[in-house]
Amino acid sequence: MRQRAPKGFRLHIGIFGRRNVGKSSLLNAVTRQQVAIVSDRAGTTTDPVEKPMELLPLGPVLFIDTAGVDDSGDLGLLRVDRTRRIFDRTDLALVVTEAGGWGKYEETLLDELTGRRIPVIVVFNQCDRAAPQPEERERLTGRAVAVVKTAAVTGYGIGELRAALIAAAPPEFVENPAIVADLVAPGEMAVLVVPIDKEAPKGRLILPQVQTIRDLLDHDAFCMVVKERELKGALERLKRAPQLVVTDSQAFLKVAADTPDAIPMTSFSILFARFRGDLTAMTEGVLAIDRLRPGDRILIAESCSHHPIADDIGRVKIPRWLTRYVGGKLEFDFVQGHDFQSDLSGYALVIHCGACTTNRREVMTRILACREQGVPITNYGLAIAHSLGALPRALVPFPAAWQIYVRATGEE
Repeated sequence: MRQRAPKGFRLHIGIFGRRNVGKSSLLNAVTRQQVAIVSDRAGTTTDPVEKPMELLPLGPVLFIDTAGVDDSGDLGLLRVDRTRRIFDRTDLALVVTEAGGWGKYEETLLDELTGRRIPVIVVFNQCDRAAPQPEERERLTGRAVAVVKTAAVTGYGIGELRAALIAAAPPEFVENPAIVADLVAPGEMAVLVVPIDKEAPKGRLILPQVQTIRDLLDHDAFCMVVKERELKGALERLKRAPQLVVTDSQAFLKVAADTPDAIPMTSFSILFARFRGDLTAMTEGVLAIDRLRPGDRILIAESCSHHPIADDIGRVKIPRWLTRYVGGKLEFDFVQGHDFQSDLSGYALVIHCGACTTNRREVMTRILACREQGVPITNYGLAIAHSLGALPRALVPFPAAWQIYVRATGEE
């Protein structure tokens, strides 16, 4: 079976533009596959079409072909709404138009994308019919926007478009940020604590655990993987202490008790608060738990659409722990996948999952939305650690986040 990189590790490239400017043809040409249905009839693409591929030297990317943003009618408005949601997870955008076609819609798209600081490439497609006027290109290049001419049906300009995509990619996709390897030196060890319970998928590890192992191997460190019951014995057998212990959040108290104070300890979810989002912002957000009062509403956001089990971490355990911590009933709402409330004003706190199946831009977009509306946001691992009294121990490996905690609480 061919192994694919998870969506969250892929550079998300959104393709936007009016109906019938050749967005789907362009996607097919870039990917060299018939991914999207192509027709002369406007509005053929009704829902976003996703195509994962490898784009060297960037590695794994995800192209998202969207419906036209000038769609009309009730159904058309739903398509437009779905297209606009793609903005939240777009790392790099293609705005597709044709010669003489640049107008209000394209300006609105460009303003929205640049306002979000998303790199944009403007593609004048269908240049086999007519080429853009020099003034059209000059106006865009004057705004520091890359411009490429293509004819998707003939393949003209597709090589130049691929080169422009590589040149415009955000630096983090070129520099390959570490999940944990910056905390564990080459040749040193991390011990990973992986409970095997009813939430563990049969026959395999969950994605953050696998990604953490791979990150250590990629950076010439090594690891030991144990269940929480075997941690104490495993540490006693080591001739040299590991540089870090990483645990599943649900085993915080057991792992903290069995890990000597001299060994730094954190959780997979807290590592991903940093890798997928902003650990300092989410550390500030977790301190809002101390301000919660019975009756407050909390939004819990899950990136994946797994089927909740009887003792689900997001829908059962976190609400139970927080209710116990606050000492009264709290109100909880839940969203999954790419759904996320635009109006957060009724919430006292947003708690996000580790986001292993999405990309950093989508999480950062949600953090920004919370900040603009004055709503604190944190993630599963931080919320669990705080509600169980293990947060100080879990933040020690991260100096900036630790200082935020110290300033807010006065603890050392």
